[in-house]
Amino acid sequence: MAAHRKPKQRSLSGHTARTAATLALASAATATAFEGTGHAEPKVTPSEVKDKVDELYREAEVATEKYNGAKEKADKAERSLAGLRDEAARRTEKLNTARQGLGSLATAQYRTGAVDPSVQLALSSDPDEFLDRASRADRAGHRQAATVTDVRHQIRELDQLHTEADGTLDDLKSRQADLRKHKKTVTVKLAEAKRLLARLTAEERARLAADGAAGDADRASRDTSRGPAPGAPKAVGSRAAAAVSYAYKALGSPYVWGATGPNAFDCSGLTQAAYRAAGVSLPRTTYAQIDAGRRVSRAELQPGDLVFFYSGISHVGLYVGDGKMIHAPNPSAPVRLAPIDQMPFAGATRVG
Repeated sequence: MAAHRKPKQRSLSGHTARTAATLALASAATATAFEGTGHAEPKVTPSEVKDKVDELYREAEVATEKYNGAKEKADKAERSLAGLRDEAARRTEKLNTARQGLGSLATAQYRTGAVDPSVQLALSSDPDEFLDRASRADRAGHRQAATVTDVRHQIRELDQLHTEADGTLDDLKSRQADLRKHKKTVTVKLAEAKRLLARLTAEERARLAADGAAGDADRASRDTSRGPAPGAPKAVGSRAAAAVSYAYKALGSPYVWGATGPNAFDCSGLTQAAYRAAGVSLPRTTYAQIDAGRRVSRAELQPGDLVFFYSGISHVGLYVGDGKMIHAPNPSAPVRLAPIDQMPFAGATRVG
C-alpha cells in the first residue's frame, strides 16, 4: 500500500512574502480605522460652527433670491401660456364657424348646380392651397371674397398664437429647471447648517442663540406691545407708515425660504408683504426691490425705507428708525428687530 505523505510546506520568500506583508498591514490599518477614530469628525468649537453656519445661511439666502426670481418668471410664463391657449381655443372656434359658413354656401350652390370654384377650394383638405387659389378666383363675389380673406387672416393669427405658445412653453420649462436647481442648492445649504448645529450640545446651541439675540439687540422682537419704540421717528407718508406697522405685527414670525406671509416670511417676502398691506406692489426679489423706488443714502434714511445688504444685494430689511430695521434673518431666527450695521450695507430705496 502506498504511503500517504503530508505535502511539503512552501516557505514565503521574495515577491510572495512582500505581498503577504502588504496585505497584512492593509488589513490591520483597515481594522484600526473601523475600530478607532479614523472616521470620527474633528471636534469644532461653537464659534467655528457659528461662522460656518452663518456662511451657509448667506449662501442659502442668495440661492433663495434666485429661486424667488425664477419662480416669479415661471409663474408669469405659466399665466401667459394659459392665456395663449385660451385665446387659441377661441380663435379656433371662430375659424371653424367661418369655414362652416363657407361650407353652407357651397351646399346651397351645389343644390342649384352652381358650385363656385372658390367654394369648392374652401372645402379642400389643404387650407393654404385653398386660400391662395380662392383669393384669385375670378368668379368669387365680394361677400365670398371677404369671407375667404377673413379665414386667411384667422389662420395666420392662429398659427402665430401656436408659435408664441410653443416659445412660452419652452421658456416655462427652462424656468422650472432653474427652480429645481436653486431649490436643491437651498436645501443642501440648509441641511449642512443643520448637520453642523447638531454636532453641538444643547447647551452650546442655546448659548449661540442667546448670543445672537443679544448681538442683534432685538429684545423688541419678543415684546408683546408689537409697536414702535417710544420716541422712534415716524414713517414718511401713510404707505410707509402702514408698511412699518405691518412689519411690527410680523415680529416673531418664522423664517421660511420662499414664504411671503402672512404666517412666515423670507427677507424679501417680508418687505413685499409689508408694502402689499400698504397698497404697494413690490417685485419679489431683493435685486429687483432695490430698483423699485428712489435710491437714498444711509444718512437720509427714514422709517419705511428698504435697506439692502451684501455686494450681491442678497438681503433686505425694512428700516424703522433709530438705526434699526425689521427683517427676516434666516431659519435660525424669527422676524426680528436688529441694527442695520450688523451686516455690510449695500444701499437703500424709498418706495412710493
